[in-house]
Amino acid sequence: MAESSPAHTDVHNATHPHAPQPAGPPTAAPRRGDARRLLIAVAVVGALVIATKGLRVHDYLLVLVSWIRDAGWHGVGVFMLAYILATVGFVPGSVLTLGAGFAYGVGAGTAIVWVAANLGAALAFLLGRTLARNWIAARVATNPRFAAIDRAVGRNGFKIVLLTRLSPVFPFNLLNYAFGLTQVSLRDYLLGSVVGMLPGTIMYVYLGSLITSLSELAAGHPTGSRAQYIFYFAGLGATVLVTWYVTKLSRRALSSVEQQDPTPGADAAA
Repeated sequence: MAESSPAHTDVHNATHPHAPQPAGPPTAAPRRGDARRLLIAVAVVGALVIATKGLRVHDYLLVLVSWIRDAGWHGVGVFMLAYILATVGFVPGSVLTLGAGFAYGVGAGTAIVWVAANLGAALAFLLGRTLARNWIAARVATNPRFAAIDRAVGRNGFKIVLLTRLSPVFPFNLLNYAFGLTQVSLRDYLLGSVVGMLPGTIMYVYLGSLITSLSELAAGHPTGSRAQYIFYFAGLGATVLVTWYVTKLSRRALSSVEQQDPTPGADAAA
């Protein structure tokens, strides 16, 4: 049997130097696909925000709360579904949270909102990670500083999620998607959300239990409640704490990058 000549083997190796590795264009296609999905997601979010403002969703939510209160326990499933959809669709949930206290009282209202809010937050997180995380990761990978901050946030995901959930300053619906774009694990996100959202849920549902009419619910708060001010001041403290903590993590991450990648001038002097 004839053996292959060395010349033939050299030609084959020269023409196929990296046969097992994928070529350049196939790796570029997924990036274009990720960018396309991100643009679609941004367009959908923009449409949802515009629809929320233009369709007077607030009024429909008031009607829904009135119906749920009359429906009793039969309306729990409808309420939870509406809350999950509102969370995913960037619809402010204050009316529904207060409405849970108005319709079910503090104990049952807190449990219903807590479960529904966490389910909606988890769904929004997964949507954000599915639609845009790969695109964000590809861009962050080209910048060592951003990549270091992203890793630092991922390593301290539970603390950051917990602190931001305790603060009323950070928008709830937006945070759900934003955390999906980071390296925060699903486990840390769920644990931080479950624990961090409970105090605010109890407070808002309690405020809703003090409401005696739909007109007060439409105004967004019961008259003369001091508990609301206590919650806001506590949330302000959480806001300051999370800002300090994230800044500390960012500085530490950037410092580690600078130590691993010294400036060219320092190398030349050495």
